[in-house]
Amino acid sequence: MKPFEKFIMRHGISLPIMTAVFPVLYLGAEIGMIASGAVAAGSYIASTSTIKQFQFSSDSKRFHMTRSEYKHVRIQIKEAKAKIKQLQGHYYRVRSISYYKQIREMVRLGQKIIANVQQNPRKFYLAEPFFYSHLDTALELTEKYTHLIGQPVKDKELKIALQDTRDTLTSMIDVMEKDLKKVLSTDVEQLRMELEYAQMTLDKQDHQLLGAPPQTDSEGDMDHDRKSINSK
Repeated sequence: MKPFEKFIMRHGISLPIMTAVFPVLYLGAEIGMIASGAVAAGSYIASTSTIKQFQFSSDSKRFHMTRSEYKHVRIQIKEAKAKIKQLQGHYYRVRSISYYKQIREMVRLGQKIIANVQQNPRKFYLAEPFFYSHLDTALELTEKYTHLIGQPVKDKELKIALQDTRDTLTSMIDVMEKDLKKVLSTDVEQLRMELEYAQMTLDKQDHQLLGAPPQTDSEGDMDHDRKSINSK
């Protein structure tokens, strides 16, 4: 279930509860409108929070993770998304097309990694260097390059530093591609196993068809008789 669907589910359950609690307290208990409204609102908050915790526990169990592990991965995903947005913020601060393409490629790779880990949090452990180091390095280099490229002075030393940064960013793209391959490795392996199983099933069916017993004369005579009857 997607986050938005979980949100709708929580509030779809909590809202009727609050709607039912208010008239019961106001009309039945006669504790006053303000007190009834406060208790009803409290029931709404408590219900939403309880359902959210249940959903959280259910998701952690589904991925065979402890609550603390699942929570840690979710935090890392949230922080990584924020860093990707920072990278995207450099799109319109540069004038070099090649540099723009470098940033766009890093953003694309980063989004792919985050999306895969968000879909299956256990894949986080295949891409820990991306979350703990590689994304930070890419962002830091991008910010420094953007700052330097905007300076009016362009002496030889600065040009060398800019070229070195561009080369390093190219290397970072290669590193992030490897991170993505690691994240996808389990999917590739699973697909390979499914293909092998499908091929084995097809081979078995072909073998059974080829090994079918030949038609006997009596069966042939019966077929001939059926054809003769049908032709009359």
